[in-house]
Amino acid sequence: MLSSRFIFPKNTNICRHYVKHLSSYPTKCFLIPTYSLRNSTRLSRALISRINTSQSFSPCLSVRSASMASQSTTSVHDFTVKDAKGNDVDLSIYKGKVLLIVNVASQCGLTNSNYTELSQLYEKYKDQGFEILAFPCNQFGGQEPGTNEDIVQFACTRFKAEYPIFDKVDVNGEKTAPIYKFLKSSKGGLFGDGIKWNFSKFLVDKEGHVVDRYAPTTSPLSIEKDLKKLVGTTA
Repeated sequence: MLSSRFIFPKNTNICRHYVKHLSSYPTKCFLIPTYSLRNSTRLSRALISRINTSQSFSPCLSVRSASMASQSTTSVHDFTVKDAKGNDVDLSIYKGKVLLIVNVASQCGLTNSNYTELSQLYEKYKDQGFEILAFPCNQFGGQEPGTNEDIVQFACTRFKAEYPIFDKVDVNGEKTAPIYKFLKSSKGGLFGDGIKWNFSKFLVDKEGHVVDRYAPTTSPLSIEKDLKKLVGTTA
């Protein structure tokens, strides 16, 4: 077996117990880029998984590629998503606006209160550079089973939603939408990055940077004080 070398940047506090695991593989060198502790740990786990499942794996290339990908996306505005009709929407159209991004569901115990307050918040601040982006998701208790058309009709008819409702997405797991991978990596939750339930909320500033993250049980109106700071109003 070939000896292995692990190169760690001085400012990277990566979990060293992964070295023992990786050293059993016939690879000469693993180059670990500069990352935060959380990202370094996650990257190491991904590296081990890739080695375990692939015989034609180039660790240095894959690690560098992961590092470059994470650095190339720095803003919500870098993404393109699908609207409820399947059309592409370049989120750069929201440059200069404060965003509240929410994964919504029509049959959840939180549906009535959240949809009601989201509409109230939107009505109050929509003319001050504020936008809500709603992404339906059926991953939590199967509480968003309808078609995109059903979802839009429900939100717009029952709750007078005037903000955009996008294509149904996954927010966790292998098929997580790229926008949600970015949101979660930008602002982790109290018990990890994963979205915990319907109506998790991300507050995004005018430059597309994630400012804060709120639990499903956090009411939209309780976010108003943070929203005011970003839109620049004291009303």
